[in-house]
Amino acid sequence: MIRRKRGTLFVISAPSGTGKTTIIKRLLSTFDDIYFSVSYTTRPKRNGEIEGVDYVFVDEKTFKDMVEADEFLEYAVVYGNYYGTPKRPVLERIERGIDVVLDIDTAGAMSVKEKVEDTVLVFIFPPSIDTLVERLRLRGTESEEVMRKRISQAMVEIERSNIYDYWVLNDSIDRAFEELKSIVIAERCRRKRFELWGI
Repeated sequence: MIRRKRGTLFVISAPSGTGKTTIIKRLLSTFDDIYFSVSYTTRPKRNGEIEGVDYVFVDEKTFKDMVEADEFLEYAVVYGNYYGTPKRPVLERIERGIDVVLDIDTAGAMSVKEKVEDTVLVFIFPPSIDTLVERLRLRGTESEEVMRKRISQAMVEIERSNIYDYWVLNDSIDRAFEELKSIVIAERCRRKRFELWGI
């Protein structure tokens, strides 16, 4: 009687240190029918990161060759490293009716929104800037200079949040996850995502 026209592309953005990765992992463990798009990057692999799971790690020449071949849905240079979303696996899954999640920044989100119909943008806020700074310091993975850049970038990201469809405040991981889960469920039920057939 009814069937989905195509999958939905969910773009989730947040300042670094907001807890976005933790929330997305919980989302993916709850919905086994959502595809998470793994970004390509030229930055070095960190301890504990897994090739093809956290990122696809490539050298700068390979990345630039992919840009020339128009293989990215969006890409950016962040702190001297390239990051990009591969186009083909995302678009193929959407056409097959599979929902896709992207974890990208606000600049990338704006680029994707222009290219993919009905992209759903979700922005996750930290409880406060002070909390964000504390979380970044607890990581202990960046120099003071990089820390300052991350805080500055966080302010830019927050200023761009008004282009997003949904806002989620992460003052509690459990509540933020439940809100994100509710957004996915609600978007899956929107009438415009279905069509009648066989009647």
